[in-house]
Amino acid sequence: MAKNDELRFGAPGENAVHICVDMQRMFAESTDWKTPWLPRVLPNIVSVTASHPERTIFTRFIPAQKPGQGAGMWRRYYERWGSMTIDELGADMIGLVQDLAQFVPPARIFDKHVYSPWTGSDFHEQLRAAHVDTIIITGGETDVCVLATVIGAVDWGFRVILVTDALCSSADETHDSMMNIYMNRFGQQVECVSTETLLGSWPGSARARLVS
Repeated sequence: MAKNDELRFGAPGENAVHICVDMQRMFAESTDWKTPWLPRVLPNIVSVTASHPERTIFTRFIPAQKPGQGAGMWRRYYERWGSMTIDELGADMIGLVQDLAQFVPPARIFDKHVYSPWTGSDFHEQLRAAHVDTIIITGGETDVCVLATVIGAVDWGFRVILVTDALCSSADETHDSMMNIYMNRFGQQVECVSTETLLGSWPGSARARLVS
């Protein structure tokens, strides 16, 4: 449970969206990037998604097609992690875990080739066009792609709500360190609450529609 476990700025409004970060088969199954305790937080993510499937966006991290592909340091990255390229994994492995895939549609998918959904994309413009002002974040990893999603949302001025028991990482130590940073260093810009607290405050339906 997060420190204080409360929404300091009140219940999320009708212009909130849930961004679920990278809950994909390649992180859930037996690969070099497996996140061992992803199954532990998955029921909480399912609960948040089920409450607002029409307000949910699933980001997916799309790796390089083959080993050594990519620009700059990403090329070296995929030389190191050649086993995690699409040619080696198979395209099916970039898909969402089945428990979440069932929500698409009305939930939608946003693909990215780097950690952040904000880089080299029109993601910010899509959300602003839909009058989104609040972003609720779940998924993984706490210290990598979730971090990139949080920082970008903060920089763009969105209200950020982080669901503490709906996050996972493959590294316990850095997960714990990042949670401390979210709750303390970003205390004015990131609200950290449990799934129970969020679902007790977020209205069950929303009038605003996402951009298709």
